[in-house]
Amino acid sequence: MTEDLREGPLTSLTQTAPAPKQKPSGREMRRIRRRRRRRGEEMLAWVLVPLICVGIYWCITAGFEFMGTSPGQVWDQLMQVKAMMEKRH
Repeated sequence: MTEDLREGPLTSLTQTAPAPKQKPSGREMRRIRRRRRRRGEEMLAWVLVPLICVGIYWCITAGFEFMGTSPGQVWDQLMQVKAMMEKRH
């Protein structure tokens, strides 16, 4: 019973030095690279998709301006053509 008193206080496992971190394996490195690439692609998409949509709109608008017409006039002409085609049959 006296031998227990001479041992001193018990140390907890959290006080011991943590194990050194191991170098990531090839699979883990590939997973990290893939995750970074996906984030980059996602950010690039948030910028490029709106720019592409605005560019398409500007191209269509410029095309109508070049031809001297508007979408409404083109639609009306298409409806006239449709009405004429229906009268034929």
